[in-house]
Amino acid sequence: MVKKYPCKTVDMTFFDTAPFRYVADVVIKSSAVDVFSSFENAEDWPRWVKLIRTIEWTAEQPFGIGTTRTVSTVGGLVAHEEFIAWERGREMAFCFTHTSDGRMESFAERYQIDEIDDNSCRVKLTVALRPRGVSRFFLPLVSPVMRVGLKLMLRRLACMLEERNKK
Repeated sequence: MVKKYPCKTVDMTFFDTAPFRYVADVVIKSSAVDVFSSFENAEDWPRWVKLIRTIEWTAEQPFGIGTTRTVSTVGGLVAHEEFIAWERGREMAFCFTHTSDGRMESFAERYQIDEIDDNSCRVKLTVALRPRGVSRFFLPLVSPVMRVGLKLMLRRLACMLEERNKK
């Protein structure tokens, strides 16, 4: 059994108050409903977030605030997440409740979808975190890489959905 290190759960104000925040956005030629449907599909995430190995929803549909899931990453981290915002087609956000290592005090991601028209939308991703221990000192050094990585990740999401729409 994987050891669980508790994280401090957060609310939506954390996206404004976290000591480290990263924001990226992308326009996707896909409907807001299709984007959100992809967010609900556990098999889609590893296709555009290369660090994710698997996602297991640990709650039944319909998903909403309080829904939980477990994410396993390529590097071996296992994160237990709880959704703190859920408005289908518009917004979802989650925070870590536990991880398999003790490096994060708090971590949250927020996805906002703004419909441009019936066939396109802007997706904005905000990552907010408060690391523990020595991670606090190294994070500022990797912040530029984090920003570029988030933008590339969203571009992969756009490519995946736009390719799907061509079929």
